[in-house]
Amino acid sequence: MERADVGALVQSAVDGDGAAWKALVEGLSPLVWSVVRAHRLSDADSHEVYQTVWFRFAQHLGRIREPQKAGSWLASTARHESLKVIRSLSRLMPTDDPQLLDRVSEDGTPEQSLLEAEEAAAESERIRYLWQEFEELGDRCRQLLRVLMASPPPSYQEVSAALGIAVGSIGPLRQRCLRRLRARLDARGAL
Repeated sequence: MERADVGALVQSAVDGDGAAWKALVEGLSPLVWSVVRAHRLSDADSHEVYQTVWFRFAQHLGRIREPQKAGSWLASTARHESLKVIRSLSRLMPTDDPQLLDRVSEDGTPEQSLLEAEEAAAESERIRYLWQEFEELGDRCRQLLRVLMASPPPSYQEVSAALGIAVGSIGPLRQRCLRRLRARLDARGAL
């Protein structure tokens, strides 16, 4: 979807055009899903975030300063909402319930649990570095890579329509973006 088309559709949707709203949702949903799925939320949480993003978009539709950049607004909102869910899931719930406190683990020995926890922490750290460096890439690279991470992956024609990139430029741009990301991770020692 071309940015000018997105801007025109946003303006029409602000004026109450249901067809324009439907076209926006259909055209930009793959982008929203790709950002949400990149955060590896459960299916229920992913659907909740997806709905929240579109609800927030509808709430702010008339106040978006640059309607042609609605895709960026949606991607950013999807990221923030996903991170909000992740933060809420990571909170610990203190308890004094003796049944929970005295529960015996069937997962293995304490040593195995420690090794698994260390491996999980290391993997989590690598993922955190990856996303930090990903966020340092330019907007164009972030948008392209997010869309290409969608499941199922969109065709190059769909990517072209969504981001306004010529079909023949998508592969080379993708390679440059991934090289930049790899170089940033190598420099950080995160690979």
